[in-house]
Amino acid sequence: MPITEGQVQSPRSADLQAILRCLSCGSKLEDDPAGGYFCPACKRAYPFVQGIVRFVDAQHYAASFGFQWHRYQKTQLDNDEVRESDRNFRMKTGLRPEELKGKLVLDVGCGMGRFAEVATRWGARVVGIDLSAAAEVAAKNLADRDFVAFQADVFSLPFAAESFDVIYSVGVLHHTPDCEGAVKALDKYLKPGGVLAVWLYSGYNKWYRFSDFWRRHTHKMKPQTLHGVLKVAVPFFYYLERGLRRVPVVGRPVAGAVHHVFPVNQQTDPEARMLDTFDWYSPRYQSKHTYEQVFRWFEAMGMEDMHVGEYSIAVRGRKPAAST
Repeated sequence: MPITEGQVQSPRSADLQAILRCLSCGSKLEDDPAGGYFCPACKRAYPFVQGIVRFVDAQHYAASFGFQWHRYQKTQLDNDEVRESDRNFRMKTGLRPEELKGKLVLDVGCGMGRFAEVATRWGARVVGIDLSAAAEVAAKNLADRDFVAFQADVFSLPFAAESFDVIYSVGVLHHTPDCEGAVKALDKYLKPGGVLAVWLYSGYNKWYRFSDFWRRHTHKMKPQTLHGVLKVAVPFFYYLERGLRRVPVVGRPVAGAVHHVFPVNQQTDPEARMLDTFDWYSPRYQSKHTYEQVFRWFEAMGMEDMHVGEYSIAVRGRKPAAST
């Protein structure tokens, strides 16, 4: 079945076709009459399955995120009353609407599309990639936007060098086996003068040490099983902490100790609370970082005009306008 405009391409299909490259030989890809893309040089095919083109064969270490975003498909999407993702995007990338309008943007680890929704609302033309099946959800959520999602690996992207005006990744690259390598891999795809913005988990506050301890075991559980356990544990510890805080004198210290040993998210919305807690305990990889580390990575890439965001660890930099 041929790819139709509504299935995988967006209004900037000519831009998309121009930058797609074969992972095996680097040749320019062409539409596959059977769906997806194929390489005319080495004949490798990239199939169109469940609404997206696949540039990987499996979800690998990101399978829990595929489950997560299929279960919580619209939980974090902004609406007329709520602009939380918009606020988070500004704080964690430092980007503003005027920087994205009309630009070709790469969303690395797009999940269900919460930040791509913001970027397209600001006028960007967005390509989203995700190693997990969450890319399917993003494609559905943003079907009416200037957006296309692929299932792809950040360490092996199907794009020509210097393709994107802006690249951002929010809360994703610390879930790869090599966060530094993942950040540095993006430099290749950024145009001269383009902006790279990343947000990573902070290594300054050690509150997460017990969640890391439990995650040694919980990440081995099937996502469905872990979700079932957390459906009981999250409300139990959430309301236990709230109840303990009402106890005079000793209540608050005891509640703090409970939260330290058995951390659960404290958002008031039950669905968002479950989602974020699952996100803490399900990944195989979850590294934490400092500004000193990330600035060294950006400096090694030759980035200039570097800034920190409002919420650590947020770093953005600009690729020099002229290649050196």
